Parts: sequence; structure tokens; C-alpha cells
Amino acid sequence: MLNAYDILETIRMIQDENLDIRTITMGISLLDCIDIDIDKACGKVYEKITRCANDLVKTADEISKEFGIPIINKRISVTPIAIVSAACKCSPVPFALAMDKAAQAVGVDLIGGYSALVQKGFSAGDIELINSIPKALNSTEKVCSSVNIGSTKTGINLDACKLMGGIVKQCAEETVDKNCFGAAKLVVFCNAVEDNPFMAGAFHGVGEPDCMINVGVSGPGVVRSALSKYPDANITEISDIIKKTSYKITRIGQLVGVTASKRLGVPFGIVDLSLAPTPAVGDSVAHILEEIGLEQCGTHGTTATLALLNDAVKKGGVMACSRIGGLSGAFIPVSEDSGMIAAAESGVLTIEKLEAMTAVCSVGLDMIVIPGDTSPDTIAAIIADEAAIGMVNTKTTAVRIIPAIGKDVGDELDWGGLFGHAPVMALKKESPSRFINRGGQIPAPLHSLKN
Repeated sequence: MLNAYDILETIRMIQDENLDIRTITMGISLLDCIDIDIDKACGKVYEKITRCANDLVKTADEISKEFGIPIINKRISVTPIAIVSAACKCSPVPFALAMDKAAQAVGVDLIGGYSALVQKGFSAGDIELINSIPKALNSTEKVCSSVNIGSTKTGINLDACKLMGGIVKQCAEETVDKNCFGAAKLVVFCNAVEDNPFMAGAFHGVGEPDCMINVGVSGPGVVRSALSKYPDANITEISDIIKKTSYKITRIGQLVGVTASKRLGVPFGIVDLSLAPTPAVGDSVAHILEEIGLEQCGTHGTTATLALLNDAVKKGGVMACSRIGGLSGAFIPVSEDSGMIAAAESGVLTIEKLEAMTAVCSVGLDMIVIPGDTSPDTIAAIIADEAAIGMVNTKTTAVRIIPAIGKDVGDELDWGGLFGHAPVMALKKESPSRFINRGGQIPAPLHSLKN
């Protein structure tokens, strides 16, 4: 039960430390929209999304006003469209247009699920959807896309890695007039989860209910502020401080999720514990690591401090809510984190260090800008490297990188808002093409045989 101190502390965290609910995401199953006639199927998709999510934005705004808790984004995730469109046997771009139209109608910020799951091979509809991603993202405003190319149980589909290397490059080229933003709406996963509320990787898994509410919380500024009060604490005490702070943040997420679930009349799914940063001053995961003791994020010791942070966030969160899911941990998107941006601009934070950090944090290489002349095979190799970390460590990893067409190391892309800006980061020049072009399936690790 909340007392006066809890209420005042929450108000302070919101006003002074950038505490917010990053997203309320409604997951909607489209399995009952499948039809061999694409026009009928798209009509069903539009009707179901608008019917289920009609009151989502209004309800979120009411809760935000009533509790005084900022709810930054209202989003929708749907069944992977490659599954829904398979029966139509044609380009699934009309599904993207129907999703976008529905998202506009109900007023949400983004809609995810223009997705395919190809970790063990391509089934009907997968190739068509993947090849259509550049056109779909260029012709829509709110649609986000994801492709799962590997898992601990199945290994890594190297053919899918190669295909996605070209797709990422095409997405950037198709949207060069929008600062290559199409690539920022595409995530390539290993071990993708079915209840992720965060974009651009959200989709509604086939094992989920027909409709549900998932919540993503955020509070890097709160964690940093808490740590700043204990400059002489040892590392064990630092962990305890983070756990206690994560508990408070997660409790607010559960309150919002349960309330939204009751008012919308749909099941409450999960709270995603992830510390999701923004470019705003004081809302940075990198600055938490620096508060722990690093001169700048990216220097030696960064991976260890991030591992501590990620573990403590999860331990604290699970005590506050029995329904924890999604990705849950600490996000490190370069363009969306003011501390990461500064570290990348100074050269202390490199893509190699970011890759090492992804072994111990949520997701992976996120919102990283690379030279525009990077070859599709190099992008595919980056995807394969990141997928290998996820596969071997039994964790979700992902790649969301943006080739800056016409730009090189030292230049910058700037999208503003939550997406922020980022410098073009250097990559290795040596070619991985011979490896990528071998194709086939990288076998699953031995521990995948657990049963």
C-alpha cells in the first residue's frame, strides 16, 4: 500500500529524474484475419485493429492524467504478418498499408509486427515479406518490422543473415530523403520474444492471448540519481541500491498495466523492466555506468559495470511484479542515449566495445549509424556476430543499424525526438563475403539439447 512518502518520492522521480512509462503496447492476434483474398484479409486486419485498440490512446491518456505518470508512447503489436499473408501468395505490402491506416485511425505512435520468423528456414510467405520490407517501411509512417534469424534451439540461418544484410541497406537507400530512417524501423533478432512491448522489434506471438496489454517502463535518470547519493558505496552496495530503485520503478509499471487492462477489458500481459534511455539530459544508461565509476562509457570496465546494472535491474523488478517479460534489462541504443552519443563522438565507445556489451545487456547493437558505403555482406556479418552472442548465451540479441547513405565516419544523422542523433561509426574494412556466401545453417550449440 502506498504511503505519503511513496507518493512524494514518485512525484520527485517523475518531475526531476525523467521517470516515465515508456510504452503501453496492445498485442493483437490476427490469426482469425487470414484469407486467401488479400483485400478481404487486409479489411479484416484493419477492422480488428481498430476495434480492439479503439480506446487504447484515450485510456492511456486518462491513466496518465489521473496518476500523474507520463506515458510516452502508445503502440500496437500484431501477429507476424508473414504468417497472416502466407495464404495470399502475393506481395504483403497491402498488409503494411492496412496496419498503417489502422494505426493512424486509433492514434497510436507505432505498430509492429511486419515480421517473419526464419530461424530454421523459410516457410510460405517469408521470402515475400522480407523482400517487401524496404517498400513497406518507405510507404508507411508508423509500421515497424522485424525478422528472427536465429535461436539457441535452432542455430543461425546464415542464408537469412545474407538476405537481411541486403534488406537493411535497401531500407536506408529507399529512405535516404528521410535520413535513412527506414533502417531505424527494422530489427534483426536472435531469440526474439513474443511479448516485447518495445519498437521496432515488437510482434504479437502466436502463443499469446487474442488481445493483451504489455507495459514498458523506463527510469535511467532515477537510477543514476539514487547512485549519486552514495559516492563511497562499494560495488555490492551499488547493486543493492539499483535493486531497490528498480523495484520502485517496476511497481509503477504494474499499476499502470493492471489499470489499463481492467479499463480496456483485455488481459494484462507483462511489465518489461528495460531501462530505456532518451537523448534528454539525465536520462542515460551510459551516465549510470559513469556514476558507478567509469570516466566515460566505453572504457575498460564498461562490460562489467553494465553486467552489474542489468542483473540488479532484473532482481529488483521481479520482486515488484509477478508478470515480468519482454526484454527486461538495460538498453544501449547509441542515438537515443546522450551519454552513448558523447562516448561515440569522442571515440571511446566503438562498435567492437558495443558488441562486447551486448553479451550482458538487453538486446544488442541498437540505433548505430554506419558508413553509407558499407556492403550488404558486412552488414550480414554484423548480424551473424550478434546472433552468435544470443545463440550461445541463450539470450535475445538484435541488430538495428542504419547505413548513412552518402556519409562517412565523422558525419552524423539526426532524427530528433526519441530517436535522437548519432555519429557515423567506423567498421572493419576487411571483407567477410566468403563466409557469408557459404550459406546454410550454423548449428545450435550443445546446450540447446536441454529438455
